[in-house]
Amino acid sequence: MDAPTVILGAGIIGLSTAYYLSEHQDPSTIQLVECAPELFSSASGYAGGFLARDWHSPATAELGVLSFEEHRRLADLYNGREKWGYCGTLAVGYDSSTDDSKRKRGDDWLRDGTSRADAAPSPSSEEEGNGGDGGAGISPPWLRRRDGDRVEVIADEGSTAQVDPLLLCRFLLGECVARGVKLHHPARAVGLEKGGDGKISGVVIVSSAGKGDEAESRSIVPCARLIITAGAWSGRVFEELFPESKKDTIPVRSLAGHSVVFKSPRWSKDLETRGCHTVFTTSEEFAPEIFARLGGAIYFAGLNSSEIPLPYIAGSVGPHKEAIELLKKTASDIMGSGSGQVDNDLEVLRTGLCFRPVMPWGLPVISKIPDTDLGEGIGTRSGRDGGVYVASGHGPWGISLALGTGKVLAEMAQCRELSVDVSGLGLRG
Repeated sequence: MDAPTVILGAGIIGLSTAYYLSEHQDPSTIQLVECAPELFSSASGYAGGFLARDWHSPATAELGVLSFEEHRRLADLYNGREKWGYCGTLAVGYDSSTDDSKRKRGDDWLRDGTSRADAAPSPSSEEEGNGGDGGAGISPPWLRRRDGDRVEVIADEGSTAQVDPLLLCRFLLGECVARGVKLHHPARAVGLEKGGDGKISGVVIVSSAGKGDEAESRSIVPCARLIITAGAWSGRVFEELFPESKKDTIPVRSLAGHSVVFKSPRWSKDLETRGCHTVFTTSEEFAPEIFARLGGAIYFAGLNSSEIPLPYIAGSVGPHKEAIELLKKTASDIMGSGSGQVDNDLEVLRTGLCFRPVMPWGLPVISKIPDTDLGEGIGTRSGRDGGVYVASGHGPWGISLALGTGKVLAEMAQCRELSVDVSGLGLRG
């Protein structure tokens, strides 16, 4: 009999875990619980959706390859190009400086800590200066070129790709529900039930119809295996359910990031045959990341802060006006019409603020939490019949690593052979 499984957090990693679990157990024994009033209201819905095969640290290198290939496999299997905008992309670094001594690569922040030192080398060191070609060659058609600037390919062909993470999440949720996985939304876990042996037997959840406290209903969901995939909220969720556990068992922190999605007259469906581009560059204030998506949208971000406090519930805090204005001004300078007016001819489609989960040591966690860390008087069934698991702390690589994380976490929970080695991604301290 399959262990009844509850997954707390229905973002992209929770959905990926449910998807892969459902391939090896009765989907009706898997239940997703999401407390945010709006689904995908943080990083899962507002991230850039950039995928990289080999830009990762040694501890996550195998996972990066696995996840990249799973993204490609699912896109081939389910027509991901049409359903969630999956496509290969050409990753380039752009520098508008005319002084070689001051040139900086826009992906330098990725090289420091969150990716390998040789994050994205171009085997041919292909570069393109602005020769008045209006964006031919390796330059994206929507990039505003200047005399003396430089565009450099920074990734091997076929090693980077792009998705719309919101559409991918919607697909994964639909697939899971179609298989029989149950979603409780909006609902929050408020307690645990134990059997006579002290083992976890259920999760107490409070569901809301969204009309106030009087519409809330309390129920107990059968649970022997508990999986926490609540992103930056994972530590808080754990501590609320296990109040006797040691402090900071899951020491996840948050990194807030603002973004704007634009529509440009220089990027349309007719131009998609030339391929999508990812551009990393620098400005005086921050390091912009620009991702062209299928369907005519361009995602513009890179303005991150660890000082914006994590709200109690995802989606309860909106973007900061001054941050959005800075993004719009910078976008106008980098990819506007050159008229000198903020926004130029760029149409704002969407603004966002998301909170990425990060660990103090800079690596994600994919791990079982030992029963000894749950607190006095509580435990779980042994082996594949139970356990408490967590996956969080992926930082800027949450979308890229999501499918591989879900696959490995499902294998771990079901005591199957792991597809890749994640022994370096355990909890520390």
